[in-house]
Amino acid sequence: MKKRQALVITTAILALAGCSTFEAGPVGNRAVPEPAKAVEVDRYLGRWYELARYEAGFQKDCEGVTADYSLTAPGRIKVVNTCLQGSLQGKSKQANGKAKVVEGSQNAKLRVSFFGPFYGDYWVLDHAEDYSWSIVGEPSGRNLWLLHRQPNPGAATLNRMKARAAELGYDVGLLRIT
Repeated sequence: MKKRQALVITTAILALAGCSTFEAGPVGNRAVPEPAKAVEVDRYLGRWYELARYEAGFQKDCEGVTADYSLTAPGRIKVVNTCLQGSLQGKSKQANGKAKVVEGSQNAKLRVSFFGPFYGDYWVLDHAEDYSWSIVGEPSGRNLWLLHRQPNPGAATLNRMKARAAELGYDVGLLRIT
């Protein structure tokens, strides 16, 4: 029994040590708001292109980032994040995960996992009525993503999205344009 406990504790320590490589970035919003509107899951599914983000260790050197969402069961979503390492001509890297809708959140909050039983928060803070753009964050204020259905919708659209993120309390000076 003691050997089994030691193995479980050692495994947990190694898993947490592996997570420490995901450097925590600065807090860009100390008062993250609740999501602004409900999300219709069927309309949110599909491909999103990352236009800008707060830099995070798990996305180091990622360019041309996409996120693909598909329904696997009611309230359950398959997540496939893809990026190109170092440049738009770089090697493709993919992370597969799963998400579940948080009950009572009007589908605007998800719990997402890319690593075993460990889940993180994913909040759709705001989105266009036609689901052409989305602003995503989480409660710590350390992560922010500006997503669009087109890979390059133009500077005016990006500027409007940055302005909306600022209205939500985010320091848009921390955004890395991708």
